[in-house]
Amino acid sequence: MNRKALIIAVLALIAVVSVGSVSAGWLDFLGGEQNLENQTVHLAAAASLKNVYDNELIPMFEKKYPGVKVTPTYASSGDLQTQIENGLETDVFMSASNKQMNALADEGLIDNDTNLQFLENKVVLIVPADSDANITSFDDLKDFNGTIAIGDPESVPAGQYAKEALTNLKLWDGLESKFSLGTDVTAVLNQVGEGSADAGIVYATDAKSSDKVKVVCEAPENSLDTPCIYPVAQLKDAKDADAAKAFMDFLQTQEAKDKFVEYGFTLHE
Repeated sequence: MNRKALIIAVLALIAVVSVGSVSAGWLDFLGGEQNLENQTVHLAAAASLKNVYDNELIPMFEKKYPGVKVTPTYASSGDLQTQIENGLETDVFMSASNKQMNALADEGLIDNDTNLQFLENKVVLIVPADSDANITSFDDLKDFNGTIAIGDPESVPAGQYAKEALTNLKLWDGLESKFSLGTDVTAVLNQVGEGSADAGIVYATDAKSSDKVKVVCEAPENSLDTPCIYPVAQLKDAKDADAAKAFMDFLQTQEAKDKFVEYGFTLHE
């Protein structure tokens, strides 16, 4: 092949690659980008995310990608961490705290390039909707005679935040005998909503989801050393990696973000 023919061949190859890239980009933009047939996204998500995922985001994603099924597992972030470490099939993990995400990252299970500091939540004090308890602040718990439901601080991020807040407010030691520990934040919400606990500490999003409880107040700003961050990441060994990436990309679209905000979350900037 002479020099001129070689140059023409190289230019032709570049043109083909460029057209392919542009076409792929346009297909991606139009939402029909990837051939994701018969794939599954195994989602492990904190219990406080169940409503927004089940009611809104999973149906939206499956409509956009008809060939993909999202299979969620909800529990406390600590329980999910343990399950993932023990082999739970997971493609995307969304925790209610960095503690669990960081632990999995340290063990080499998370694709760190996808690890995103995504949402924020607030910690609130709640009582049953029909309660006449004279509580207007966390400080009022000092003289409170009822049962206080919190997530188990050993495994539940909401419980860890509750303990941190009460410790910083110098209330923890005096209240320990009054605690009823829940296996996740939904269990805490249900205890208060059903009246088996007289007060509880949950996320603002959980309180917003139930008409059986009312919010007394938010945890004081100086009571938490760190904000309630919800990170999300793809697992390093995601089985259907293309579908998992599509799901991660979908979560970052404006339509998905709007749903998180609608359910009471704040986008982490």
